Amino acid sequence: MQAVRNAQPLHESTQWETSALDLDAYLARIDYRGSLTPSLETLTALQKAHLDVVPFENLEIVTGGEIRIDLESLQDKLVRRRRGGYCHEHNTLFATVLDLLGFEVAGRNARMLMGEDERIVTPLGHTLLVVNLEGHDWMVDVGVGNIGPREPILLEADRELSHGPWEYRLERSPLGYWLLRHRRLGEWFNIYQFSDEPCYRADSGEYNYLASHHPESPFVRRVVAQHNGAEVRLALTDLELRIFRPGKAPELQRITADALPDVLRQRFGLVLAPEQERALLRRAETLTETTSEGEPLGA
Repeated sequence: MQAVRNAQPLHESTQWETSALDLDAYLARIDYRGSLTPSLETLTALQKAHLDVVPFENLEIVTGGEIRIDLESLQDKLVRRRRGGYCHEHNTLFATVLDLLGFEVAGRNARMLMGEDERIVTPLGHTLLVVNLEGHDWMVDVGVGNIGPREPILLEADRELSHGPWEYRLERSPLGYWLLRHRRLGEWFNIYQFSDEPCYRADSGEYNYLASHHPESPFVRRVVAQHNGAEVRLALTDLELRIFRPGKAPELQRITADALPDVLRQRFGLVLAPEQERALLRRAETLTETTSEGEPLGA
């Protein structure tokens, strides 16, 4: 799991839980039938397939459940129950798949900015991945909500690139970190920054606990569902649905509390168990008209 080469056997805590992965079930979940050879083409295709199908969401938290990132819990939720999750869930599962396929994949942890100035030090808390292919490191992230890249990005400063109609830039920030930016309406928007220090499953477990329990976490305070589509991107926050199209201001739709389960089904492919849907409706009925602008919801 770590990027530093080491001739000594590594402890299992430094590795992904690969032996327990049901690869066939995962590939069926993302409807992937392409090559499994560990190459850049395969990595790109898998990333796109995952993002097309598995949404970003926090519904387990707001309906009274618990989020765990051991592999069995991840497979049960994201694969068998066809749910989504946030960064610690998405990227831990995706890294395990890549590891089983023979990719050299390591964890990283980022400081979310979501529009903040890159000189500001924000807390660590976002899990992402770095994949080494033929001596080159590529940033991979399937867990940054509706704003993230849809393809691997070569770790090389001052690179501008397009993933379909969506534009990104990778720089070095004044703090010496890698800085990921996204062009929105002609301006560069800071997403997050991260170092080259490895992040392990134990680290992501701690960050996951904070994200799912801390009273100031947006995932505790808000209902969140997002989709990172190839042409259209969606962001549901409480009773606001924003629809993003390249080069256009987002379209805002306000929804009623009783319409929330249908929006989740139709827009995000999320079907809750009856008791969870009842809990969600109780939560929705307490919501007031709020806005998600400025919230670091892509964590």
